[in-house]
Amino acid sequence: MLNNILFLDIETVPQYSSFGELPDEWKQLWSNKAAYLIKNPGPDSPETIYNRAGIYAEFGKIICISCGIISGSGLQKKILLKSFYGDTEKEILQSFCNMLNKWATGSNKYLCAHNGKEFDFPYLCRRLIINEMALPQILQVSGKKPWEILHLDTMELWKFGDYKNYTSLNLLARTLNIATPKDDIDGSMVAEVYWKEHNLPRIANYCQKDVVTVAQVYIKLNGENLIAPENIEIK
Repeated sequence: MLNNILFLDIETVPQYSSFGELPDEWKQLWSNKAAYLIKNPGPDSPETIYNRAGIYAEFGKIICISCGIISGSGLQKKILLKSFYGDTEKEILQSFCNMLNKWATGSNKYLCAHNGKEFDFPYLCRRLIINEMALPQILQVSGKKPWEILHLDTMELWKFGDYKNYTSLNLLARTLNIATPKDDIDGSMVAEVYWKEHNLPRIANYCQKDVVTVAQVYIKLNGENLIAPENIEIK
């Protein structure tokens, strides 16, 4: 089963560097959205919370998709990582879909991400449609029965049927005593690193670490030996 899973994580940013850069029509649309996001009276405004726009597919874009595939078994398990990243979202999505369509042929293959069913998978689908691109069959959920959707979610697995609980990947990994090498940036810093530093390799490195953590969490939840650090490879 482990060898039939593609572990993935995406990094997203707002489509513009600041609220002031938005075209006028989009300023109004974001202001309408922000009115629902600002819960209490205070200093927040559409301008001050624009850094959150990246998590909404209508206002954000994908700048990195990192994937991991496990080979071997037992103590010899290895994970091979590959990232697709850049400034042109359509090129990232095309490269990812080319790989995904090729990999997903044959016997049942699964996608796995942390909070993937709520974020990564639908975000990918929405941005593909916005870019007028076909959805890979493995991402397609329309018309499928629940057991035909080959998507795994480590957060859902950890819930054990409890629908009111959210657990971050970092918290879950630490709870399960899994090393999380967050020695550089975290998710809240991705937009700033992109728009101010334009350091895409740094973002890809961070994204790959999350993919490894997702894989390790899935392995731990299934009672198997973790992947040794020396068995982590980057393509």
